[in-house]
Amino acid sequence: MALSQTLKALPAKLTSLDVMQDAPVIPVIVLNDVAHAVPMARALVAGGIRMLEVTLRTPVALECIERIAKEVPEAVAGAGTVRTPAEAQAAARAGARFAVSPGFTNAVGQACRDLGLPLLPGVATGSEIMMASEAGYRELKFFPAMQAGGPAMLKAWSGPFFDVKFCPTGGVSVNNAKEFLSLPNVVCVGGSWLVPGDALATGDWESITRLAAQAASF
Repeated sequence: MALSQTLKALPAKLTSLDVMQDAPVIPVIVLNDVAHAVPMARALVAGGIRMLEVTLRTPVALECIERIAKEVPEAVAGAGTVRTPAEAQAAARAGARFAVSPGFTNAVGQACRDLGLPLLPGVATGSEIMMASEAGYRELKFFPAMQAGGPAMLKAWSGPFFDVKFCPTGGVSVNNAKEFLSLPNVVCVGGSWLVPGDALATGDWESITRLAAQAASF
């Protein structure tokens, strides 16, 4: 049986915690060719990874999200690098079911709340965690994780921010993901290694499925 067939059913309305708990790794995806979106998504789902963060870093990102949402129903398309309310709205229109931002502003947080779009806002300091928490966000992206202090910083935060859960992203790799995942305040990690640029360029979907299966087993 394919791994994609064993994935548990998801609620119709996702929460940020649903997104984080679905698998140990959320792939951080940069797509430059719309034709890659659907086969890439199918390859990741076949490996047991379905929460797909397609970053809004390229002109075709929104179209890629739309293609995945329409053609790969087993996948959950999300939008990364959401920096403004307008981007959150565009992502939701394209079919994104969650959003990830590199930082936090009340405007982006409120826009996602109004849209019913689960948001993982990025934080790198204690003050930013407090701002996001005041706005009702306690499932956060720690970014850029390695540059901002890595596992040691998350350990330090576990005391004062005992009720906050994190998804470290930025410098996270297959070599250090398990160290992050071993921390009690880390639910999942975000990483780009699941979708290497050379595999996309050559259409090596089998490699992407293997990387996804490895990550799903962490």
